Amino acid sequence: MNHISKLPDIETTIFTVMENLSKKHKAINLSQGFPNFKSDQKLIDLVSKAMNSGYNQYAPMLGVRELREAIAEKFDKLYQTSYNPKNEIVVTAGATQAIFTIISAFISPKDEVILFKPAYDCYEPAIELNGGKVIPIQLKYPDYQVDWDEVKKVFSEKTKMIVVNTPQNPCGTVFSKEDMQQLETLTRNTNCIVLSDEVYEHMVFDGFTHQSACLFPDLKERTFITASFGKTFHNTGWKMGYCCGPKELMKEFIKVHQFNVYCVNHPIQIALAEYLKEASVYKELDSFYEKKRDLFLAAITNSNFSFKPSKATYFQLLNYTAISTEKDVDFAKRLVTEFGVASIPLSVFNTNRLDEKVLRFCFAKKEETLLKAAEILNTL
Repeated sequence: MNHISKLPDIETTIFTVMENLSKKHKAINLSQGFPNFKSDQKLIDLVSKAMNSGYNQYAPMLGVRELREAIAEKFDKLYQTSYNPKNEIVVTAGATQAIFTIISAFISPKDEVILFKPAYDCYEPAIELNGGKVIPIQLKYPDYQVDWDEVKKVFSEKTKMIVVNTPQNPCGTVFSKEDMQQLETLTRNTNCIVLSDEVYEHMVFDGFTHQSACLFPDLKERTFITASFGKTFHNTGWKMGYCCGPKELMKEFIKVHQFNVYCVNHPIQIALAEYLKEASVYKELDSFYEKKRDLFLAAITNSNFSFKPSKATYFQLLNYTAISTEKDVDFAKRLVTEFGVASIPLSVFNTNRLDEKVLRFCFAKKEETLLKAAEILNTL
């Protein structure tokens, strides 16, 4: 059968490649962004309780009412802003489904989408599938700061969307208040939609503050915010997230959502609604992950890697210029096969595979896992 691929340049993702190599060589897996420790037993018990209580059929399309109300209350308490749970919040199958749905609902052939790179790898394929054109803005190691003059040069009437990821995966940076104000000013009085991926909002370190798009009233009116319960509560395999946005935009989101997944896991929604009644569930996450970052970096202080401490997320970038001149993909593969530590080469997230000799390591791991990995990295 002959067919034309809609994604002709897409190969097996680097995450799958490194995961398979990690398993084959029984390596310490610091590549993919998932914890290797259990989530709160109370939350797991609440899911079991919901299942045993009969919440095993389809959930409401927008999500369980109690959970949408809990999400609305979170925005009120943390950001002093509101989303109407009736028509401005939808529970999704992880943030990735929310992102795909937003792009599918609004991007048409030849629409331009500004993307800051290094960028998480789910954005670009979704844009291309819908016929859109990615306009990349390449940020540079080690600070990955946005040059807004550069953004202004490519922003035009063709710009249908800007994708923002703060805190940013893979580089662990955060947009400042000034960055968000620049974004707000740039898009004011335009038809440009902003997609703000904020899945790491509760993992910000060293006194930095997450600047959610919802904190800027004019920006909020044209912005979708996506978030992840899986990232927040150490259950990435549950694929639970949500999307918030102004009513008029959410109308279009819901049209696609209903034919994409219609609804998502019912018992987990019931459990999360109950779990979120405790206001403290978000409070300790930043310090929890900051301690893991500090443990990992302290353990490799005397290594030949260079680094700046990650400001947010649960990823740390390490530069290996003093160790090897190999391409980052080749070095990452050799690090797995010869030394037994899996990471992600950063070039796969960059424009034209820009190689700055940087690898991304996930520190959402048990203490003993991080120390064991550090011991190996110190030998390089």
